Amino acid sequence: MKADPSAQRLLLDLADADAAVARVDHRGRSLPEDAEVVELTTSLETSRDDLVRADISAEDLTREYRRVDSEVTGMADRERKDSALLAGGGLAPKALSELQHELGSLARRRAVLEDDLLGIMERQEAVEAERRRASATVEHLETQLTDARKRRDEAKATVDADREVASTRRDAIAGDVPADLLAIYDRQRAAGKVGAGLLRARRCGACRMELDRGTLASIAAAAADDVVRCEECGAVLVRTNESGL
Repeated sequence: MKADPSAQRLLLDLADADAAVARVDHRGRSLPEDAEVVELTTSLETSRDDLVRADISAEDLTREYRRVDSEVTGMADRERKDSALLAGGGLAPKALSELQHELGSLARRRAVLEDDLLGIMERQEAVEAERRRASATVEHLETQLTDARKRRDEAKATVDADREVASTRRDAIAGDVPADLLAIYDRQRAAGKVGAGLLRARRCGACRMELDRGTLASIAAAAADDVVRCEECGAVLVRTNESGL
C-alpha cells in the first residue's frame, strides 16, 4: 500500500491523540473521589446499622423497664393493702401469720425488682450513649458523603470536558488521514493495539521491539510512500528524519 509520507506522519499525531483520549478515560475510571464515595457509603451503612441496633435496644429496655416498674408498683400496692389489714387488727393468729409472711415475701421480691430497675437504667444510659454516638457518626458521614459526591461530580465534569477536547482533536486529525490508511490504523486499534509508531533507534515506537538488521535494510530500501508495518505488532512504522535510515 502507498501513502504520502506526510499522511503517514499524521498517524503519529493520531496515535498521540488516541493516547490522550485513553489517558482521560483511565482517569475517569480511577477517580479518587469515586473510591472515597464508595468507602464513605460503606461506613455510613455500617453506622446506620449501629444506630438501628441502638434504637432497637433502647426500645427493648424501655419495654422491660415499664414491665418491671409495673410489677414493682403492683407489689407496693399489695404491701399497702396488707399493711392496712395488719394494722386494723382482728385477724386470727393463722391469718396474721400468713399475712406477715406474705408481706416479708413481697418486700424481698420488690427489693430484687428495684435492683433490676437500677440495672436496666444503667443499661439504658449505656445504650443512649451509643445511640448518640452512632447518630453523630451518621450525621458526620452524611455530610462527608454529600461533599464527596459533589467533588466526584465536579471531577467527572472535568474529565468529560477534557475528553471532549481530546476527542475533537483526535477527530480533526483523523479527518486529514486518507481513508485507506486510516482503515489500517483503526483495525489495529480495534484489536487493542497501537495503530502507528515512530521508527527510531532501530525500535518500533508502538511495541518497542528492536528490529533486526535485515528488516531495517528492507525498510530502508522501501520507497518513501510505501506503508511499512511492524512484523511484531502490525503497527504502521512511520519513518522520519529521526529513523536513521
